Amino acid sequence: MRFQSPLVPGRLIRRYNRFLADVTLDSGEQVTAHCPNPGSMMGLKEPGLRVWLEPNDDPRKKLRYGWRLAELPDGHWAGIDAGLPNRVVREALEAGQVAELAAYASVRPEVKYGEKSRVDFLLTGPGLPDAYVEVKNVHLRRHADWAEFPDSVTARGAKHMAELARMAELGHRAAVLYLVQRTDCARFRLAADLDPAYAAAARSARTAGVEMLCYGARIGPGGVTLSHPLPLDLAPQD
Repeated sequence: MRFQSPLVPGRLIRRYNRFLADVTLDSGEQVTAHCPNPGSMMGLKEPGLRVWLEPNDDPRKKLRYGWRLAELPDGHWAGIDAGLPNRVVREALEAGQVAELAAYASVRPEVKYGEKSRVDFLLTGPGLPDAYVEVKNVHLRRHADWAEFPDSVTARGAKHMAELARMAELGHRAAVLYLVQRTDCARFRLAADLDPAYAAAARSARTAGVEMLCYGARIGPGGVTLSHPLPLDLAPQD
């Protein structure tokens, strides 16, 4: 997934109201950018953080910039846009790049299922059970090279786990794909201390047959694409 416009670098002044961020561009201009991320963004909202914005000239948009990336120490990157993983994963699914799901010929986004919900992707193929796939954006890192999810309480995420478990019990395939939008992480685990209910729902879903997948991402000012699988540890943490 390539960005539509070349990104512009700057320094974060503050992120506030969940969806807004003030940034000083390298040119010296101060701008307000859309922050496409409703989560806590723990560790990725400190003043002075090196950030990259995507400019736009769409008259329908109130803000001229959207926050896309954070530049991290040692040449690493983090993706900020929580909506981007679905686009990245869709491209990868359609190209057969997710090995566990590569046999499916059809990829349909936003299909109704469960209780007034929509699954991110429904995969179908001749002779194969339907596969219900949810995508989760991951960019929390607190310890060593661990990526963690979630970064705040997500009742919606726990609900998705229960609905996927129901699909698995009905004989379908069901999977959660965690896309790690950080290049400084090499493994994944649940942040059970931040949301015990989600962690419990995830472990229960796995017991019911829901598959847990995790992939890293290639991230840079040009765009974000799916990279390699990352190991998961879903055991309770001490």
